[in-house]
Amino acid sequence: MENIKQVSAILNAPAPHMVGDGFRVHNFFPNGYDIDMDPFFLMDYGSKIEFSARKKPRGVGSHPHRGFETVTLAYHGAVAHHDSYGNSGVINPGDVQWMTAASGVLHKEYHDESYSVKGGPFQMIQIWINLPAKDKMGKPSYQSITQAEMAKVTLPDAGGKIEIIAGSYQGVQGTAHTFSPIELYNARLNKHGKVNFDFPSNHNTGLMVVEGKVKINDLEIAEINSFAHFKNEGNQISIEALEDSIVLVMSGEPINEPIVQYGPFLMNTEAEIRQAIDDFNMGKFGYLAE
Repeated sequence: MENIKQVSAILNAPAPHMVGDGFRVHNFFPNGYDIDMDPFFLMDYGSKIEFSARKKPRGVGSHPHRGFETVTLAYHGAVAHHDSYGNSGVINPGDVQWMTAASGVLHKEYHDESYSVKGGPFQMIQIWINLPAKDKMGKPSYQSITQAEMAKVTLPDAGGKIEIIAGSYQGVQGTAHTFSPIELYNARLNKHGKVNFDFPSNHNTGLMVVEGKVKINDLEIAEINSFAHFKNEGNQISIEALEDSIVLVMSGEPINEPIVQYGPFLMNTEAEIRQAIDDFNMGKFGYLAE
């Protein structure tokens, strides 16, 4: 291939930490590695873990968000959720939940009761996607993208399939609405399956290997639980599965605006952070029972 988008680093999973008592995650960015993935601000990767059966579901109680979107992808296990705008549901394996917190929402997420009483393997990814300044104080919204309704492209030669969550692949448009140009796919590849991607050179791009092992651009090997980060030059990426594999593909146009983060708030200035704290304390994010 000409004009290859080269790998800048293959990153191993950082040490895990717990979010609540239900989510063991490896934070690849911004804390694990100093890499630029704007507009993707944070990625918590929950590598596969076995949870024992339990009547009371594990999880995270009510907490606020403002100024960004949370995207949760389920691979094993099931997560139930509620928010202060009345949205609720269950994210089952293969599903995606896309929550636009925008001006502010309270949210809680926990293991689905039917999963919790049985236990078993659990594997999730949550991404925080920054919103442009003009959209940060918009109305919160919610998109539920089930596996059944997800847009898909079948690869030739029994190579597998591409699930298009956002953006488009080979002219097939993903389901999610986004506020800036974003490509987000699950590449479910059979052994020896091959796929090519074409992303603008200035877009920040990465691949998270959720299962298996892949060869990138005929050069680099990325194994399960590793993240491949790409240089901002060239646009062509090739992937070959060395075994049955699942790869989360993410690429987006940088927003290139100042970012100030304070916990669950992601704004442009310190004054906006102070306002978010005040609004939360005044109950302007709504009400959500623990």
